[in-house]
This record gives sequence, structure tokens and C-alpha cells, in this order.
Amino acid sequence: MTDNRPMMAGAATVFVVSDIAASLAYYRDVLGFEVTFEYGQPLSYACLCRDEVALHLLAASQTKRLPGHGAICIFVRDVDQLYAEVSARAAKLLNEPEVRDYGMRDFDAVDADGNQLTFGTGTDAAA
Repeated sequence: MTDNRPMMAGAATVFVVSDIAASLAYYRDVLGFEVTFEYGQPLSYACLCRDEVALHLLAASQTKRLPGHGAICIFVRDVDQLYAEVSARAAKLLNEPEVRDYGMRDFDAVDADGNQLTFGTGTDAAA
């Protein structure tokens, strides 16, 4: 028997941002993403990638959605190393890496609009 359902092959979170140029700089220079696609004159949409993670930014002027209401959880291999990297570049951090009762060691960062990124790795501590 074969499974004829269409396969989902990937996903990308789209964050609405108020200043796309400033947001691109933050994601590139502070969080270490690479800008892989830019669209519009003036710029209104962009894609950034780091390893296997893609994030898309949409200018608030191009949508009715409000900036700063997005969130993503990004799974990493070494959460403490990533924390050291982004904190050294002045990331807007909400907390430090900590083992949580839901089975993750993670920390949270935000962009200028308040879109939240949780970076974490699994532990054996799930309650």
C-alpha cells in the first residue's frame, strides 16, 4: 500500500517587521543569518538562511498583519555556543540558556519589533 498524500517538504516562518533594512542587518550581523533573497523596490520581502533554517521578513507596509507578533523555535546542536556567539554580538536576549521542565535547554531572543526566537536543544529532563 502506498501513501498518496502530498508530502510537505519544508517551511519558513514569515516575520512582519517595521523596518526591513534594519531587520536584515540584525538577522545577518547579530544572529548570523545569510541574506539569500530580496524582493521589491523599495525592498519589501527578504529571505535569510542559516544552516537548515529559513526565515522570511515581510515589510509591515505590505500587509495588514502587525509587526512583532511572530515566534519560532529553532533547534540547535549546541545552545550554549550559540548563546555565546549571539550575546557577543549584542543580540536582544530575554534570558540565558536554562534547562526547562518541558525537556529543552533554551534561551529566547527578540528582534526590534518583538518577534521572538527561541533557540534550544532537547534534554532528557521532560517532566
